Amino acid sequence: MTISHVHSVTPQSPFTPPAPHPNQHNGHKLAPPTAPSQSSPVEVNGILTPLPAAGPDWSAERIAQQYIIPCMKYYGICVKDNFLGPQLGNRVLEEVEVLNQSGKFRDGQLVSQKNIPSRNIRGDQIAWVEGREPECTSIGALMAYIDEAVMYSAANGQLGDCVINGRTKGMVACYPGNGAGYVRHVDNPNGDGRCITCIYYLNKNWDAKKQGGILQIYPEGKNVVANIEPTFDRLLIFWSDRRNPHEVKPAYSTRYAITVWYFDAKERAEAKEKYKLGKLLYSSVSVSLTFLAC
Repeated sequence: MTISHVHSVTPQSPFTPPAPHPNQHNGHKLAPPTAPSQSSPVEVNGILTPLPAAGPDWSAERIAQQYIIPCMKYYGICVKDNFLGPQLGNRVLEEVEVLNQSGKFRDGQLVSQKNIPSRNIRGDQIAWVEGREPECTSIGALMAYIDEAVMYSAANGQLGDCVINGRTKGMVACYPGNGAGYVRHVDNPNGDGRCITCIYYLNKNWDAKKQGGILQIYPEGKNVVANIEPTFDRLLIFWSDRRNPHEVKPAYSTRYAITVWYFDAKERAEAKEKYKLGKLLYSSVSVSLTFLAC
């Protein structure tokens, strides 16, 4: 299916609290993803204690109630611009740039498809960050603020059966601007426990027409493509499973993002049990046993 066959949307339309539209749930189902998911996320032992928010104009509870909950229920995708504000957002960007300049990034890896070079599938370079490192205090503040917004959103069954009990470390990613992208994939195709993907973008004055790097999401069963530009201080949230196949189009300037994945308690426990029993089946889209053993 090509983009020309579907309705294309931007964060401004329709990812605000929804009004029903008769055509938004019509359309054919998308084909299965054609490439492996990203390399194994690294789990943390707990969610960070919220730090003083140096910049956000909106409380995490307000973002949850007015953006995340209604948008996730209706679209399965949510976009919040001006998430941290310029002061804290700039500090996060500075820390990411230092990580890059200090050689902390490594090529993003794939678990399966050993005969296919990783760079043919994904061209990013990544570093895993806990958020407590001395050189990553602002990144830690970002993750704590996302934690707070997600926990408010998931409280009391507001996001359905999803019960959040933890998350991965932060994956700081850099596309070096040489036309690198990430082909269409699903973050969690096999029930590894991840239920929510959160991506925070750090790219100032981004011009997608010249620089590319758009994230395109193909919501399952909907005649729509979501085009998400990776603009500075934008938070993107979507379901991690097969409902949201997505890809990163080639980027022609350095493109930074920070991703965290949140775990559903029941699915995560089941995934660990499958690993212990040796019953985890691999497919062309696979998760890491190292990840599941965390």
